[in-house]
Amino acid sequence: MEKDLSPWHRIIMDLQDLETALGVTFKDKSLLTRALTHRSYLNENPDLPYLDNERLEFLGDAILDFVAAEFLYQRFPEMSEGDLTSLRAALVKGETLARFAAETGMPPHLLMSRGEEAAGGRERATLLAGAVEALIGALYLDQGLDAARAWILRLLPSEAERVHHQRLDRDAKSMLQELSQGKLQVTPLYRLVETRGPDHAKEFTIQVVIQERVYGQGTGRSKQIAEQEAARVALEALQQEISQADHAALIALKGQVE
Repeated sequence: MEKDLSPWHRIIMDLQDLETALGVTFKDKSLLTRALTHRSYLNENPDLPYLDNERLEFLGDAILDFVAAEFLYQRFPEMSEGDLTSLRAALVKGETLARFAAETGMPPHLLMSRGEEAAGGRERATLLAGAVEALIGALYLDQGLDAARAWILRLLPSEAERVHHQRLDRDAKSMLQELSQGKLQVTPLYRLVETRGPDHAKEFTIQVVIQERVYGQGTGRSKQIAEQEAARVALEALQQEISQADHAALIALKGQVE
């Protein structure tokens, strides 16, 4: 009869599939486990012998910023400092990192409390983005900067081209205000609807309202980030609405002419 495995050993055994998907093999499996551990999991399992991923997230965030800056500096040699800064911000924002997490198969392997999971934690952009940053920090500690850089550069180039081509690095709040004032003669309003998490890791949810209607909602680790996310959603919705209205007006005008 096989001996029951401890939660620690079960977790270690479950990491092999993730390492395959990530394309990396950790020498120290505990670093990878820690990168996947949300603080809520340890609240339910205080006796487990490791920490949550917040310190690794801090480290990985700095490494990601550096590698992204280095990559963009070399990829766009004629781009101004201001445009490079905007492009880097678009590349490393939570929404982008959350998509990276989903594409690399991380969500099922994240360790979180039952309550956090029930609340949609495996799809929450801020949590997923934090796990990607923690993974980068863990890989740096396990194998050094070259390994961390190589993994990051598997993700950045295609995303950089997409963002640059579609001009997604432009300031969404400014674009939304310009469109809203130009077409509706109304200035968008931003309102805070939720704040979650401890003081050192707060998460803000903000809605953007135009003519008493919610056009978009965004979440981020600062109010500014959340506002930009809300503005991007609202901008897409308003552009579609205006396009449909213009098309309907054109059809009506054509009918009158005929």
